[in-house]
Amino acid sequence: MDKKRCFLIGHHDAPESIYPALQREIERHITELGVTEFIVGHYGNFDRMAARALVAAKQIHPEISLWLLLPYHPAEQKVDVPEGFDGSFYPEGMEKVPRRVAIVKANHYVVDYVDYLIAYASHCASNTQKMIKYARAKQVQTNYLLAKNETLINN
Repeated sequence: MDKKRCFLIGHHDAPESIYPALQREIERHITELGVTEFIVGHYGNFDRMAARALVAAKQIHPEISLWLLLPYHPAEQKVDVPEGFDGSFYPEGMEKVPRRVAIVKANHYVVDYVDYLIAYASHCASNTQKMIKYARAKQVQTNYLLAKNETLINN
């Protein structure tokens, strides 16, 4: 059976109030969609909430794995993998990407690599919103939370 992968991305200032909806969506991806591998960054509140929810989910579903996305080469910017993660993921070919666009390029790489995207977008003019559009164009199943009413949209 092939692994099903999911990338989680959202605004750095995501409010704590979305946490219950995020937990429910992660649980749905595991139990209904069969996702066994999750990838998350580490640059803001959404990433911290996603990691916290996934570490908790691993207690119930030990078969899932959690990977930390590294947009910068580990030799250039050392990052300790947090407790509960299975390791880090540094996209192939990122060594040649200029530092100023490394996060965006790493996000694109991961969207090309996964089956599902869970995202939180609080405003339309953002890199997260661009990733949602990019994922849709790549036909990656996209689920995202809207900031105003915390409603989940499934595409």
